Amino acid sequence: MKLRVLSYNIHKCIGGVDRRYEPSRIVEVIRKLDADVVMLQEVDAGVKRSNGDRQVELLGDELGLRYHTWFPNVDVRGGGQYGNAILSRYPLIESSNIDLTLRFKKRRSVLHGVLRVRHDEIDRTVHVFNMHLGLARYERKRQLEMFLGSHPFAHLHHDTPVVVGGDFNDVYGGLGELLAPSGFRGIARRPLTFPAWGPLRALDAIFVRGAMELQDLSRCDSDLARRASDHRPLIAEVKLQPPAPAVEAEPKPPTPRP
Repeated sequence: MKLRVLSYNIHKCIGGVDRRYEPSRIVEVIRKLDADVVMLQEVDAGVKRSNGDRQVELLGDELGLRYHTWFPNVDVRGGGQYGNAILSRYPLIESSNIDLTLRFKKRRSVLHGVLRVRHDEIDRTVHVFNMHLGLARYERKRQLEMFLGSHPFAHLHHDTPVVVGGDFNDVYGGLGELLAPSGFRGIARRPLTFPAWGPLRALDAIFVRGAMELQDLSRCDSDLARRASDHRPLIAEVKLQPPAPAVEAEPKPPTPRP
């Protein structure tokens, strides 16, 4: 079966050019992309600039994505926080956060969601890791190393379906090479996503590992996507493979009698 996976830095639902707070624009962009799994970065909760909205619930309700999780990364002056969120059509059976913050740097993390995907012949657990990495090159490299060595990722079987995506702030386009030795697959030339009004950098990314195939990765080019945030959303077409059939052990030959 296929999954549509979206990654989108929504910039607190504030337009990248007009600076207006309009969550309805973000909702409309995502709705038209018809994603099954949505990874969002810079999601507000209780912040004055966004009317005190808890955006993960606002967006989840408007999109009909009843399963969602959110974790705060950054405290906002004047009250409230923002962080990463995962919204899903499929049951979210577990979630946790992996801290990637380096000393003297802004707080960064990976939000981990465990999904139960059941459809036709498929009944699988899918691990989704939604990250927002730092601005410095050495910081991003170190954060990916921390992620690859972290629990629970480091303990997952190599065949377990895994999606990693988010705002990598990948200015130079080389972070995929750091993930490849751990079995992750992407595409050679990712779409440019920043700034939204005229993209020049491929800051955002989606990679897969295990029993999944990344069949397509594209950027949303609608007029609304140019205005709703300061990033464009990425949408991935992912094929989820059924579990490999169990291999029966060969019967042991009978022990010869003396």
